[in-house]
Amino acid sequence: DEKKVYYVEFDFLGKDSIRYQNTVPVVKKVYKNLKLFLKNKNEGDDLFDRLNTTLMNQYLKELMPELTAKVFRTYNASKTLEEVLDAEARPHENIVEQILTYNRANRRVAILCNHQRAVPKTHEKSMDNMKTKIEDKKSKITEVKREAKRVKAEYKVRKAASLKAEYEKLKKRLKMMNEQLVKLEVSATDKEENKQIAMGTSKLNYLDPRITVAWCLKNKVPIEKVYSKTQREKFQWAIDMTKAGFVFRDMSSDKETNKLKEEDEDGGDEGEESHSE
Repeated sequence: DEKKVYYVEFDFLGKDSIRYQNTVPVVKKVYKNLKLFLKNKNEGDDLFDRLNTTLMNQYLKELMPELTAKVFRTYNASKTLEEVLDAEARPHENIVEQILTYNRANRRVAILCNHQRAVPKTHEKSMDNMKTKIEDKKSKITEVKREAKRVKAEYKVRKAASLKAEYEKLKKRLKMMNEQLVKLEVSATDKEENKQIAMGTSKLNYLDPRITVAWCLKNKVPIEKVYSKTQREKFQWAIDMTKAGFVFRDMSSDKETNKLKEEDEDGGDEGEESHSE
């Protein structure tokens, strides 16, 4: 009986009437308690009718100082982002592939928070256009490869400096075209995987921006590749204060950044006054 797996099925309308439907494994005690709570309840009754926010917050504070029901979801989302980024770390990827890794981690958070959306009406057409661009790029790469092979063969016979220069030029062009192809393919993958996920909500409201800034610093990814101008303005404090070694799950790391933020805010007024003079 101890090895038996118990499941609970969730099916309800969440924020913005987005349906949440999921089946999750739970321990026996949770399963039995839920069945007990359902007894003598009618449809529409509160399942946890003896629980209130005050009692919940008292319990959460036992798990982590200052943790409340209000920030629990934010904490869980940030923790998930950092864990996924750490698990998926691939230092040798180029920037385009690194951004795909970041977006996939962000997508895991969006799914966790049930940030779904309807597939855009233009999605299929947009994907067809991207596929056409990819095929065109592959075709052009094949042509350039063929030309480079011809020039190389001719250079072996004639040893002309002009042929060598032409071959080197074609090699550089091939490298650039292959990079463009990778970018197109990664963008298409990202777009397809994002079609039903609203990524912006979690990025703006549920994730500690210091995780993203620290990840960008560690992986040498420009911050503007993951944050728009509006997002950079909103999270400027994190961009200014966060170092590559920041760890969200490390309380000492968190306190150090908060201390720097407070010092900056204290000194901000003085800076504005001296500027006006």
